[in-house]
Amino acid sequence: MIDKDDGIRVRTYLTAEEAKDFHKLFTLSFAFFTLIAVVAHFLVWEWRPWLHSDAPKATTTASVVVSVPATHS
Repeated sequence: MIDKDDGIRVRTYLTAEEAKDFHKLFTLSFAFFTLIAVVAHFLVWEWRPWLHSDAPKATTTASVVVSVPATHS
């Protein structure tokens, strides 16, 4: 049973060991998601910065327009 002195206020139907395991999994999942989000934001920032700065960013791709004359047979 749950003692009143163990600090648990809401009944979750988990044992203390199960709650610790869930907390570890939740923390690890949150950290992994946050890492992916930070990397994605960094990559998008490098591609197209959303805050204006004085110096323009150099682009790695160039737009090339090629016109091909139509051939008549």
